[in-house]
Amino acid sequence: MRARAVLQEETIITVIRKTVTAVGCTAVLLTAAAACGTVENLTAGQKVDHAASRLGEQKSLAFQLDLDADADAINAVAGEGGSDESLPPAFAKFVSGLRVDVAVKSRKTLADSGQKDLIGTSVRIAGADGVLVEYRIIGDFMYYRSDMKAVGEAMGVPMPSADDLPPSQKELKKVLEGDWVKVDTKGLESARKSAGGTSKGAAGEGDIDAKTQKKMLDAVRGVIGRKVTFRTKGGADGVEHVVATGNVRDLLTAVFDKLRPLQGDLPAGAELPTAKDLKDAPDKKASVDFTLKNGDLRQIKVDLGVLADSPAKAKLPLVLKFSEAGDISAPAGATEIPVDKISEGSPLGAFMGGGL
Repeated sequence: MRARAVLQEETIITVIRKTVTAVGCTAVLLTAAAACGTVENLTAGQKVDHAASRLGEQKSLAFQLDLDADADAINAVAGEGGSDESLPPAFAKFVSGLRVDVAVKSRKTLADSGQKDLIGTSVRIAGADGVLVEYRIIGDFMYYRSDMKAVGEAMGVPMPSADDLPPSQKELKKVLEGDWVKVDTKGLESARKSAGGTSKGAAGEGDIDAKTQKKMLDAVRGVIGRKVTFRTKGGADGVEHVVATGNVRDLLTAVFDKLRPLQGDLPAGAELPTAKDLKDAPDKKASVDFTLKNGDLRQIKVDLGVLADSPAKAKLPLVLKFSEAGDISAPAGATEIPVDKISEGSPLGAFMGGGL
C-alpha cells in the first residue's frame, strides 16, 4: 500500500509539473508580448502588452482559472493514459472540475500597490462538488476554510478527523470541520520574528524584488521576439483575438537559459529546471489565444492537449478569464485561532508555510 501511495504521489506531481510548465509559458507570453522582433509581429504583440498594462491601471481585479476537460484527457496530458501508472480516478476527476478564483482590491492602482495598500484579497479553489480551499486577507486578519475530507479523497491520503486531534490542538477542530477560522497576521509575523523565522509573513513570503523582476523580463524579451509569432483574428462587437504560437521545448529552453544566471537572485526554493529536465518538454508547437474587447484583456486560452504523449488527440483547454473583483468581505462567525496554536503539523500551519 505504501509503494502504491508513493507511486500515485509521483504521478500526481508529474501532471501538476506539466500543467504548471504550460501555465508558466502562458505567463511569459503575456508579460513579454510587446518585445516582438519583427515588423509583422509588432502590432499584434503590442496590443497584448497594452491590454496587460491596463490591468495594472485598475484598482480592482479578478481572474478565474478553469480547466475544461474530462479525466481521460487529463490522463493523456499527464503522459500516463492507458498505463498501470495512470492517475487515480478520484484525482483525475478532481482535476477535471478544478477552478481557481482570485480577486484583489486596492486603494491605489494595482501596478503601484504595495501590501499596505490592499483592501482585500481572496483566493478560492473549487472542485466539481464545491469549495475545497478558500482564504481571504482583510485588514489584520487572514480568514481560512477548507474541505479537508474532499482534498484527502482526491489525493488518496486519509485526513484526520476532529476527534483525532490531541488535546493541545483542539482549537483546530473548526479547520477540520470546514468552518471559517481567522488568524491575526500581525501576531503571526511577530511570533515568527521572535522564533527567528521570516519577517515577511504568509502574504509576502517568496516575493521577487522589483530589480530582479526587471532583469527577468529584460532577459526574456529577446527570446520571445525570436521564438514566438503573433497574429490577429478579428471578431464582432469590439472583440479581437491575438494568437501567439511557438515551439514549447525551444521556447522554454531559450527562456530558462537566459534566466539561469539570475538563479542567485531568486527566493530560496525557486529552483529553475535544468537543461536535462527541459529535454522532456514537448517538442511541439502550442498556441495561446488572447481575447481582447475594446482593448481590454478578457481571456487567455491554451490547449494543453498538445503536451500529451498519447497518440490520441486530447483536448484540454485551460482558460484564464479577467474581470472586476466583486465583494471581498470578512466572513461572519469566523473562529480566531491563537497564533501559538499554528504548528507545523497542523492543517492551517501547513497552508501558511510550515507554521512558526
